Amino acid sequence: MDGKIEKRLGDLGLALPQGCLPDGSFLPFKRDGDQVFLAGQTCEWDGAILHEGPVLAPGQEPADGRPGIDLETARRAAEVCALNLLFHLKAACGGDLDRAVGPLRLGGFVNCLPGFDRSPAVVDGASDLFIALFGEDGRHARTAVGVSGLPGNAAVEVDAVFRLR
Repeated sequence: MDGKIEKRLGDLGLALPQGCLPDGSFLPFKRDGDQVFLAGQTCEWDGAILHEGPVLAPGQEPADGRPGIDLETARRAAEVCALNLLFHLKAACGGDLDRAVGPLRLGGFVNCLPGFDRSPAVVDGASDLFIALFGEDGRHARTAVGVSGLPGNAAVEVDAVFRLR
């Protein structure tokens, strides 16, 4: 049975992915006491990257001719990362997301070109979802940095540390 957090997700018109397997030699999460360390998740859904980078500022064009995405699309990509994090958090909570108090810290990585200064606005896509789901307990410490590439050319990757009840 779904709890309060999954009901809130549904009220927002969102759902957790059906699956989300790690692509490498690492665990999707590691528990230590009442903390869960979640591995970075890209904006992958059903095995495909939904939004590829780089994220472009208005008027910015990539020198190599790669298509890019705008800020609002990148925020949605960060939200997908957050949904993937919640998928693994649910497993870490034994299937009950209501055991999660909220995130303590997020790390956000934005695939972008040199000079792009809107990485925090992109990662807000993940932060805003956690605040909507967990209320004041959804507020967290955070890093948001621009990088020159991510796995699968994903636009965004987010990792997190959550506290459990």
